Amino acid sequence: MSALARQMPPVKHAQVNGIDMAYYEVGPREGVPIIFCHGFPELAFSWRHQLKACEAAGRWAIAPDQRGYGLTSRPEGVENYDMAHLTGDLIGLLDHLGVEKAIFCGHDWGGIVTWQLPLMHPDRVAGIIGLNTPFMRRAPMDPITGMRAVFGEDMYIVWFQKPDVADAALGADVDKTMRFFMRKPAAVEQAAAQPEGGSTFAFGAALAAWDKSDTANQLLSPDELAAFVESFEASSFTGGINWYRNFTRNWEASADLPTRIDGIPCFMIMAEKDVVLSPAMADGMEDVISDLEKALVKESGHWTQQEKPEEVNRLILDWMDRRFPK
Repeated sequence: MSALARQMPPVKHAQVNGIDMAYYEVGPREGVPIIFCHGFPELAFSWRHQLKACEAAGRWAIAPDQRGYGLTSRPEGVENYDMAHLTGDLIGLLDHLGVEKAIFCGHDWGGIVTWQLPLMHPDRVAGIIGLNTPFMRRAPMDPITGMRAVFGEDMYIVWFQKPDVADAALGADVDKTMRFFMRKPAAVEQAAAQPEGGSTFAFGAALAAWDKSDTANQLLSPDELAAFVESFEASSFTGGINWYRNFTRNWEASADLPTRIDGIPCFMIMAEKDVVLSPAMADGMEDVISDLEKALVKESGHWTQQEKPEEVNRLILDWMDRRFPK
């Protein structure tokens, strides 16, 4: 049995939006479900602690491997990973489940997708939880152009734009790559720092320079690490990287979308020590979201649902009990 299968509920499959989507489901099929959306380089497995907590609380919860990841389809072509496809997959999952509306909880890239749902599919959204990822207003310029100017050519999102380059670098030693990313806050902060004359967030260069025998600051148990490593060795990182290769396309396509979220309960959970998605990025969300609560998880870095699961579970379930009582 795979490391993933040992630690997750039985996998289910749905034919949605032209792909085969793998997902994990717990709890009774009643009330408003919560759908957990992972980031990069992650999987539905990243939400294992939240699925267990929801099940124990009698809450219906679903975590999919999203397009390009894990046991879900990985279509060819960068354009198949744009925001229309990523949000369409989640709406297709609702249709498959026979659900009109759900609460969507997104972390990292999953958070970017989740915050777009009220703008693109408002009639299918009951509530939104952003974990680390804030609601970001549409940039005044192409995001890749902006990131290149501010952070440099080797900043990981800019680096990801080069065909095949990051895919090969991350895939060369998947065990090393996952150990490098899945570390505690101090190590991630060090990896994100700007070397003299170099780019900020130059994770590719930092990965290449990192000594894999450095086991300090590791976040995951051997079994947890194995679940990620086995999955990405099978799938490669290309599907996930292709999400990043649509920043410009998504920006161009979003010109006429709404700029506010009104009438939908929203909850922003920030992580005190996340250097990639800092709490300061959530400043001003109140100006464009009519119904917003905020909370801060102390001492947590970027991988908040895995670093501080008890606190994240408590916050999510408390908010749901108040806003969506059973």
